[in-house]
Amino acid sequence: MSTPEIKQGYVPGVIGRIAELHISYYYPNWNFGSYFESKVARDVADFMDRYDKARDGLWTVIENGRIQGAIAIDGLDADNLGAHLRWFIVGEDLQGQGLGNRLMDLAMRFCRDKDYNGVYLWTFAGLNAARHLYEKAGFKLVKERTGRQWGTEVNEQRFELNL
Repeated sequence: MSTPEIKQGYVPGVIGRIAELHISYYYPNWNFGSYFESKVARDVADFMDRYDKARDGLWTVIENGRIQGAIAIDGLDADNLGAHLRWFIVGEDLQGQGLGNRLMDLAMRFCRDKDYNGVYLWTFAGLNAARHLYEKAGFKLVKERTGRQWGTEVNEQRFELNL
């Protein structure tokens, strides 16, 4: 076993692997299905098609040559809406090792270096470990609603961080 490392920017296989990590967690735990998997894959692919390292950030956790975690900052509408934190996940085998904290720190440092005024994310109630990391980074819950943006009805939550 090698020590996990974090790489910035595009890594071959990142689109499919981010989708796989998400469905591998969200299907057994939340019954998210094909709609969710294809949405994640499409959204990550769209992001990578327009990826601009001057405004966007992507970090992946690599262990033994395989992507085992990720976080992204989508800066496309940062001037108007704030930067969008997306696809934050660490594979279950690597959870509890501080990698989520490291990914979050890198993403927030990137946003501060870019002088973004704020960052937001959408998640849903029940993801307590992730919520802990968001709140530790300074995010505040600003909106809750019942919704189906991921294909399954959940209590969606919007968190924001003013920088």
